[in-house]
Amino acid sequence: MTNCAFLGLGVMGFPMAGHLAASGHDVTVWNRTGAKSADWESKHKGKAAESAADAVKDADFVCLCLGDDPDVEAVFDQIEDSLKAGCIVIDHTTASAQLARNLFERCNSRGAHFIDAPISGGQAGAEAGKLTIMCGGEDDAMEKARPVMEAYGARITHIGESGAGQLAKSVNQICIAGIVQGLSEGIHFAESNGLDVAKVMEAISGGAAQSWQMENRWKTMAAREFEHGFAVDWMRKDLRIALKAARDSGARLPVTALVDQFYADVQADGGNRWDTSSLVTRFGPPRKR
Repeated sequence: MTNCAFLGLGVMGFPMAGHLAASGHDVTVWNRTGAKSADWESKHKGKAAESAADAVKDADFVCLCLGDDPDVEAVFDQIEDSLKAGCIVIDHTTASAQLARNLFERCNSRGAHFIDAPISGGQAGAEAGKLTIMCGGEDDAMEKARPVMEAYGARITHIGESGAGQLAKSVNQICIAGIVQGLSEGIHFAESNGLDVAKVMEAISGGAAQSWQMENRWKTMAAREFEHGFAVDWMRKDLRIALKAARDSGARLPVTALVDQFYADVQADGGNRWDTSSLVTRFGPPRKR
């Protein structure tokens, strides 16, 4: 197997790095909070590094799973001089396509390679090793990196050149935003008209209205429970990236822009860490039959 560094041990990165180690790769981890690295080391076969540069110095593959563009840039600045020739950097952060293109060029200048590979599937997908991964970068680097990503990815798609993975992740978030808003309105409408929401969902979930969000979130939405997935703060970050890319390309995203403001309402009500299905709270508490 290969030497892999994994930088960023949040709710996604922690189990992803664990799957890498369980697959037989030699894994070195690093996290800005050292206690998280020590915790990972105590639970998995691998080692924790004192610094990001130490983690990557012998790595064939460097995986990043961070928060936003500034986080990725800050960590890349720390590791750039330690990347060995031929190394492949795989960035699983949801970040901008422009950053991906910049890091591609910086890696290329050192004889290394870069793949932007944002992920979808949430914490549950990371823990199960069943993530969806959208990738941008060179063909050869992608084929070399695919066996590494298979440790935690169930669907790995090479979309195109550098930046294409990040743009595809924006498409993912655009679609989710509209679906969750539609489901929120549907639940609100059913409640307002005195319908049994469970029976309504049973009736419509086998038809054209069916979606992952409906199957997995309607019960908790109807109960106004929002501790089950991707946080509103992170969704707004992703929608900010998507809306900026839309402005740059001339794409029009009127529904996405509106739903982004609806998420701002949720934040104003203290729902920053609620999952994205909390859009339904804009309609108030559930109305009982």
